[in-house]
Amino acid sequence: MEQLKHECGVAMIRLLKPLDYYAQKYGTWVYGFNKLYLMMEKQHNRGQEGAGIASVSLDKEPGTEYMFREKAEGKDAITEIFSRVNEKMAGELYMGHLRYSTTGKSGLQYVHPFLRRNNWRAKNLCLCGNFNMTNIDEVFRFLTSQGQSPRIYGDSYITLELMGHRLDREVERLYAIAKEQGLQGTDITDYIDNHVEMANVLRTTMEHYDGGYVMCGLTGSGEMFAVRDPWGIRPAFYYRDDEMVAVASERPVLQTTFDLQTEDICELRPGESLIVRRNGESHLEQIMPAQKLSACSFERIYFSRGSDRDIYQERKRLGEQLTLAILKAIDNDVTNTVFSYIPNTAEVAFYGMTDGFRKAAIKREESELAQIPEREQARTKFKLHGEVRTEKVVWKDIKLRTFIADNSERNDLAAHVYDISYGSLRPYEDNLVIIDDSIVRGTTLKESIFKILDRLHPKKIVMVSSSPQIRYPDYYGIDMARLEEFCAFRATMALIEERGLWQLVNDTYLACKHDPQTENHVRALYEPFTVEEINRKIVEMLRPKGMQAPIELVFQSIEGLHEACPNHPGDWYFTGHYPTPGGTRLCNAAFVDYIDTKQKK
Repeated sequence: MEQLKHECGVAMIRLLKPLDYYAQKYGTWVYGFNKLYLMMEKQHNRGQEGAGIASVSLDKEPGTEYMFREKAEGKDAITEIFSRVNEKMAGELYMGHLRYSTTGKSGLQYVHPFLRRNNWRAKNLCLCGNFNMTNIDEVFRFLTSQGQSPRIYGDSYITLELMGHRLDREVERLYAIAKEQGLQGTDITDYIDNHVEMANVLRTTMEHYDGGYVMCGLTGSGEMFAVRDPWGIRPAFYYRDDEMVAVASERPVLQTTFDLQTEDICELRPGESLIVRRNGESHLEQIMPAQKLSACSFERIYFSRGSDRDIYQERKRLGEQLTLAILKAIDNDVTNTVFSYIPNTAEVAFYGMTDGFRKAAIKREESELAQIPEREQARTKFKLHGEVRTEKVVWKDIKLRTFIADNSERNDLAAHVYDISYGSLRPYEDNLVIIDDSIVRGTTLKESIFKILDRLHPKKIVMVSSSPQIRYPDYYGIDMARLEEFCAFRATMALIEERGLWQLVNDTYLACKHDPQTENHVRALYEPFTVEEINRKIVEMLRPKGMQAPIELVFQSIEGLHEACPNHPGDWYFTGHYPTPGGTRLCNAAFVDYIDTKQKK
């Protein structure tokens, strides 16, 4: 319901056969570009602010271009870029990127891939990624202490310069070896091009970083790589056969593009890199020691495509596990309850939720049947149906047009982004249960959803979140960096004020300021309150004036989250347990900024 800008998407292809092989087999010289286009379109959900592609053609003669890049901004960036593609750009290596800004910086200069040029083929570097680094200040100081002067202050550009610097050193290392062997002229160049060890470059680059990342790159000499952060925060998948090597942010993208089965796809492990050499040989190499697995659970709840086999089942389990909590909220009155969802990412959780109610109903009916004497059971037409009432209650109707300048008009239009199915429930008789994948800021609930649902005159509205309360910012690639954005945090601060617990705020502020690195002190603010207390305060704060129907919130539990997504334990949004020191430090700094800002007002 509340769209979040989040992790970017990456796509890479390395063709392993001569280009005329693909022209003969698939009928086109731009087979690689066609597949890259499909991979990017299938990941459009991961970035609609901009897109870029790059290609490298091997064995081009000096004086002719061998490394190409195209970039564009806007939601139609993919179409715009590929409309410019021509056969001159056909090559053996391809890379694509879809961007969502998580830093507030926009403009074509921030769209990936980033390109570092040099007259030595092996020193050319093209870089893109799905990442956010938490210690970019430290990396910047490291670069400048070596005498470098980066032109742009941003993690993407600084990473390009740091990795480019390490690539330069690798080339110089090989140059010295070639000279020692008595090689001269272009023989030295050929030796360098064929012996670059990208693992050396990656190890001496990535050791400086704290953050969640999948970093992808191409070199002018024909090296290709993808490397995942040591905590496994951000996802990456790959496929290899005798025709090509491909990498993507999501598994179904590779399955659809290349007509593969789930088992054909491998996931890059934490701290691991997939490296494809100039000659087409590929191997996996551990670049950084793997840390405690912290694969992002929000990726499973919301961000990734629900068409993935495992994600589909996990989202269904997230919905089903809420059955008992919802039953309690509706006082076990399933007969007089309508179930629905907020389009569209919560749809799979909705199926799981309704499955849970059907199973509960059948179990109850079986229990009732067992109470009937056995001879009566044979004569009794007892149907186990487990039926629940489902409707599509909410529709997303229009998009807010930003050309409307007046705030009051904009707010009125925003309130009508969603519409309802009139007559979908019995007024004043039916409860209405609506499931969403997450409740983050609560703005849409307050300004639109609750108002329009009240027009149906439900006996009670139960707003369900398939994820737990979001209490803490993210610093690994999602635009959730301020505590005050979260309705759970605002509700908690309101409870603190009501109960006069300002000493707790002061103690937390001082702890965050004086010990920002070792512990997330913001967690202490939530300790005096139960989830139910915070839920009630959220309802009080989000309830529109004049609304008649009572509202109750039901959130997923932390235990339920981990049960549904056992292989993705990264839960810092909900628990405040950040996998890296940088995340903890930035969360503590966010609370200091929050208090300092309030005191200035």
